[in-house]
Amino acid sequence: MSKTCSIWFAVVAIVVSLLAPLSSVKAAESAFATKAPRAVLMDAETGAILFQQNADELAPPASMSKLMTLAVLFRAIKEGRINKTDEFIMSVNAWRNGGAPSGTSAMMVPVNTKATVDELIQGIAVQSGNDAAMCVAEGMAGTEAAFARMMNDEARRIGLVKSTFANATGLEAPNHLMTARELALLARYLITEYPDFYPVFGQKEFLYRKHKFINRNPLLFLNIGADGLKTGHTAIARYGLVGSAVQEGKRLIVVVSGLEKADQRKDEAAKLLEWGFRSFSAVKVFDDGEIVGKARVWGGKTWYVPLAPKGDVMFTMPKYPAAQKLSAEIVYKAPLKPPVKKGDQVAILKITSTSSASTEVPLYATEDVVNGGIVRQGVDSLVLMALRRLAL
Repeated sequence: MSKTCSIWFAVVAIVVSLLAPLSSVKAAESAFATKAPRAVLMDAETGAILFQQNADELAPPASMSKLMTLAVLFRAIKEGRINKTDEFIMSVNAWRNGGAPSGTSAMMVPVNTKATVDELIQGIAVQSGNDAAMCVAEGMAGTEAAFARMMNDEARRIGLVKSTFANATGLEAPNHLMTARELALLARYLITEYPDFYPVFGQKEFLYRKHKFINRNPLLFLNIGADGLKTGHTAIARYGLVGSAVQEGKRLIVVVSGLEKADQRKDEAAKLLEWGFRSFSAVKVFDDGEIVGKARVWGGKTWYVPLAPKGDVMFTMPKYPAAQKLSAEIVYKAPLKPPVKKGDQVAILKITSTSSASTEVPLYATEDVVNGGIVRQGVDSLVLMALRRLAL
């Protein structure tokens, strides 16, 4: 066991002798280059990363972070704490700093006027209204600062570990930062967790009072199957976009950020999506319930517990170069201690292709492992102590 893995993370390598029977494509399609300083292309079904460029670099997300504002609101509605017919009042603060007087993107709700939650959702998703986002924040949490704490809590709950939020709008602020990877993960979460709400991101226009707002997402007006999600721009963040599209039943998620011009975010996101639809296809790596490896159980009646996925394990494989080899590893937190129950998730299967496309799949125990008694615990304790000394 390496010192980096040491006692706490056991990594077991698997040799996956899978040479994919996929058609080759032109050499020109073997790689993709983008002008975007940060970019991610993700397969929505599996979460596989098909392309990445500086994907884990923290940067101001601008209005793309309104996706987290909506994630907090959608959860409250789903849990019955808020109804779409509820009304929030547009405060002087929200009107002045996010509405018409601010000179930023606004839903144009008059000061001290009530707007329904449903209207505010559309105002955020379609028009990217800063006043609408502030109104939601104040309506839910009292202050925007308190709502930002809710955003941070929700981010950690859904697995975003690096992103930090200081406001509901994405307007420039210290410590308001996201990565391209976590923007893609957030988009995937919204698509899968809130299918009833997701169509608002594909809404091309929103009529409110005397205003007709056209969705700021340029992908919606291209013939590429796009149906979401959010653009962003500030002087520091520059231009960014989180998009998603479906072609022939396959959904991809794209993130680009840090571009100099608005047209560049449209062009780079569209090119990345089209390249992804053209250059990748899904293959089955493991069957539902197939044993893919074992995890060591310290002090158990048996030393190892077999691991299997729930459902077929699909991997989105690049078509070029042909006959790529996959590698995989099982990662779990050690020491794994009894009792282990059949059906417990105890590990993650990480799969990577030759061209660095990757995905992660949960693995579950296929049988029970009970306590092995004093003798087995003593033997394993000695082994554990020895490994700890080696890791020093």
